[in-house]
Amino acid sequence: MRVRNVLVTGGAGFIGSNFVRHLLANHAAIRITNLDLLTYAGSPMNLNDLSDSSRHTLIQGDIADRELVERLLREHDVDTVVNFAAETHVDRSIQDPASFIHTNVLGTLALLEAVRTVWLVEGGRTAEDARFHHVSTDEVYGSLEAREPPFLEGAAYRPSSPYAASKAAADHLVWAYHRTYDLPITITNCTNNYGPCQYPEKFIPLMILNVLEGRPLPIYGDGKQRRDWLHVEDHARAIAMVIERGTAGRLYHVSGRVDRTNLQVVEALCDCLERRLPAAVHLPLQERIVSVTDRPGHDRRYGLDSRRIERELGWSPRMDFHRGLEETVAWYVEHPSWVAHIRARPDYQAWLDRNYAQRGICA
Repeated sequence: MRVRNVLVTGGAGFIGSNFVRHLLANHAAIRITNLDLLTYAGSPMNLNDLSDSSRHTLIQGDIADRELVERLLREHDVDTVVNFAAETHVDRSIQDPASFIHTNVLGTLALLEAVRTVWLVEGGRTAEDARFHHVSTDEVYGSLEAREPPFLEGAAYRPSSPYAASKAAADHLVWAYHRTYDLPITITNCTNNYGPCQYPEKFIPLMILNVLEGRPLPIYGDGKQRRDWLHVEDHARAIAMVIERGTAGRLYHVSGRVDRTNLQVVEALCDCLERRLPAAVHLPLQERIVSVTDRPGHDRRYGLDSRRIERELGWSPRMDFHRGLEETVAWYVEHPSWVAHIRARPDYQAWLDRNYAQRGICA
């Protein structure tokens, strides 16, 4: 379909801001309305380089505010919704499941009701001129055994954490609106993202900032949990292809095809940082790695088979993992104002101190 006016939810967060940047740089005719609640993980600083763009409008608001969403759909003649808005951190979901249900389930429901009202009841839109795209995660499938092949589209959902359960519920709602109301939808499930602007409660930026701050590098359990790593730019490109050329009612997996243990990732980050930072400041960084009590219900391995999107849409990951890590490390080192802004936020420092205290680490 021809995409013209896009409502991006959660577009001031990590993946959302990178997607906004990708669309503006590569699709000259597209205009973007960016709806973000600007909670701890979303920041206008992630969009600073877009401040002069006449094709991008940032609006602070909650996706669960159906009246607001309906107004934006009408005022901006939105033909495409891309839903990134979500609470995403597993540890936080264990501590506070209710906020994940509010945003990930009730928020998605409000979005679906808004687009159903404006597009189908009022506007008569079809799959030819409208698309609701929902961004999901590999965690809805639960853990893979050591020798199991990666999950294919259509695999059974077996979420382990409150976060994964909330995303699974949202996915089911999206499918239900497609089946019940014929709402034109697509869904992508992705593997672990990394890259610039990622809030440092997540694994890779947390390790980078811990090195820069002289903190320990904590790894859950034995560090042999395996994840597939996808650079955020490859992810943004995949979603853009899906909303333009994907088939309505279709699910696509997006995988970086980079299977690594958590320990291997931290060791690779240490190598990157030791090459970039003065040796006198950072003695062998791997000596800072410490094992901490494992997360409750921690999935051992994730993996997605992405051959469908490769075969049908011609997408494949372009970013080499080691180059991606080098560029990610460079971004955090070269953006001290962004890092200082995060460090100064009481919510970040409180979370970090609480997280370390629970695991018996001296910060």
